Amino acid sequence: MSEAARWYVVHTYSGYENKVAQTILKVVDNRKLQELIPEVRVPVELVTEITDKNKQKEVEKKLFPGYVLVKMILTDESWYIVRNTRGVTGFVGPASKPVPLTEREVAALGVERARTIEVDLKPGDRVKIDAGAMEGFIGEVKGVNTDDMTVEVTVSMFGRETLAELNFSQVSKTDEY
Repeated sequence: MSEAARWYVVHTYSGYENKVAQTILKVVDNRKLQELIPEVRVPVELVTEITDKNKQKEVEKKLFPGYVLVKMILTDESWYIVRNTRGVTGFVGPASKPVPLTEREVAALGVERARTIEVDLKPGDRVKIDAGAMEGFIGEVKGVNTDDMTVEVTVSMFGRETLAELNFSQVSKTDEY
């Protein structure tokens, strides 16, 4: 196929987004149509919440409830597969005719959105090191890197300040000195 697959928006019954995506992918797999419909996504944002007691909780939030994004080459066959999937009410577009999204719209809809990290740590906070070679030490946060999920902490060892880079899971907020 010389034509490139484009992203289309499919409207579903609310709460059926994941089921619709799974069903479409199953049909594509069974019929070996990966070239026609290479990708199906439910736009979500994965938020990691880290509390001061060092407990992590991942929460997945749908960005657009009732919608599924389908990357496909629009043919009669691909249209039929998607349109006749249980839970699908139609394509988004005038008179339910599929209209591909622009690259800007794809970016705005969060198809390639990275996960967001929410951390209850900031420079100046006191932390206790719970794991690793420095376990039991108390230090001060100098920097937080949510991309690498690490925190830079200064620890007083043998009368000298030592900078250590630790994973979020190795530290917990404390009031101790």
